[in-house]
Amino acid sequence: MRNEFRCLQPEEIEITSRTSKILTSVGQALHGFWQNAIQTLLADPEELQVIQKVDRQGNIYWQAYDPVTGKSFSSGSEVDVSMWIEQLYRH
Repeated sequence: MRNEFRCLQPEEIEITSRTSKILTSVGQALHGFWQNAIQTLLADPEELQVIQKVDRQGNIYWQAYDPVTGKSFSSGSEVDVSMWIEQLYRH
């Protein structure tokens, strides 16, 4: 049995690195999609929904939705979302 070794050229390393990053990104997107799909299917349709999301610039924000009233609210502040929820249930 003969083993052969060879050195990768710089352009081969770059392609391999880019492919790995793309596959990781696709895997993360699919994971997020399935996680949201399962949560949606298992959730009570009348239950308040609060989801943490990330925008294109990588900023985290919160999105809340009350299916009973049809009202929704989004904010970069978890405190703001909590205050909105409290107001929603006071009235």
